[in-house]
Amino acid sequence: MSVVKKIQLKNIRIHDDFIADFSPNITIIQGKNGTGKTSIIEAIYIALQGSSFKGSDNSVLKQDKPWWSLDIEMLDNQKRKISYDPDKISGKKQFNIDDKKSYRLNPTNHYPVVLFEPDDLRLLNGSPTRRRQFIDGFIAQLNPQYKTIVNRYEKALKQRNNLLKRGNVVNDDLFAWDISLSDYGSYIIEQRIMFIEKINDQLNEYYNRIAKSKDIISVHYSNTFIGDIKHKLLRDLQQNTERDKIVGFTSIGPHRHDVIFQYNNSPALQVASRGEVRSIVLALKLLEVGIIEQITNNKPIILLDDVFSELDEDRQKNLHLPDTQIIITSTTIPKGLDKNIKIINL
Repeated sequence: MSVVKKIQLKNIRIHDDFIADFSPNITIIQGKNGTGKTSIIEAIYIALQGSSFKGSDNSVLKQDKPWWSLDIEMLDNQKRKISYDPDKISGKKQFNIDDKKSYRLNPTNHYPVVLFEPDDLRLLNGSPTRRRQFIDGFIAQLNPQYKTIVNRYEKALKQRNNLLKRGNVVNDDLFAWDISLSDYGSYIIEQRIMFIEKINDQLNEYYNRIAKSKDIISVHYSNTFIGDIKHKLLRDLQQNTERDKIVGFTSIGPHRHDVIFQYNNSPALQVASRGEVRSIVLALKLLEVGIIEQITNNKPIILLDDVFSELDEDRQKNLHLPDTQIIITSTTIPKGLDKNIKIINL
């Protein structure tokens, strides 16, 4: 297991120069709102995943500063330095890992991270886009090729939509993009369905551990596919061409799909209480930890960004956090944690 041992931030968000050491077990970054707790979590995420979960590289830069950098040291003595200089013509962000430089974080250097944010607790009642992003981010941690395919799909989708907006496009102009979308789109759909099946194998166990209940929780893909997904997607794209010309965008495909949650065989949003919905999301996140470890043989680092303030005391105690490195931001010390914790006060 690889863990974060030490980090130094320079010119990141509100931090001029911040240094901290972390426990291999549980570290709590405690401070009032506005003291830069989330920025520390964000920096760790950038170092291990290659990009921020909050915004662009430029948004990370402290106001009126010319550049930012972060240095991170792992317990296995690996050292990573990430720097960003907006004045550079190319290679504005640079990764230096064990003295090897690159402008992107190589997939082999991605380390699995499971991030909890308060917004995650609103996953079920948020938009379909949020649920697609959740499942896509989950898959991308386990399948490095998946993110590449999603990016290719989105580029092809943008090209097709640009043609549709012209208003005088002919079907032959769309055909090449229909082929690309059906090729990349079928892969995305297959991966989503496969991972939803993995989630369903264990979701009840994780949920009932948190909720102390015997309820039945399940996840379903919004669209059903039987047989050759690629062929069906291509046929659907072509059958909807005239409609797409009228509306000016591509109306079918995985970019329009959703992930549906059921609670005791009924739509969760209709029958589950607010607390039950939050327990479902917590179960999903803890399940993500287990599946990542099972498939990659690496224990992911867990980042909990001010999540405990959103939970009642019973749910805090019933989380049963896994045996891996956990870094928590909070305004107070959460309930039910092991007393052997490191506290960083801001």
